Amino acid sequence: MLYEFTRNAMQSTKPIKTAEEVVKDLNRRGKSIPSVARDIGVSPGIVYALLQGRVIGRRGAAHKAAVLLGMKDGIVE
Repeated sequence: MLYEFTRNAMQSTKPIKTAEEVVKDLNRRGKSIPSVARDIGVSPGIVYALLQGRVIGRRGAAHKAAVLLGMKDGIVE
């Protein structure tokens, strides 16, 4: 049972983006970090902290932002 969960968790189909890739993608789309933060419903400070590597998005709003930006595989409820 645990093996099944681990095996399924490792079969992620979406590649994880680095902070640099996220910034390049935002620049390509002409979106600012504060506007993206508003779009996903988090503080711009959280997005800046994720992109600078000061937080990893383990819980709460940082987790939500990391998942929605593509920096982390996870579920947003």
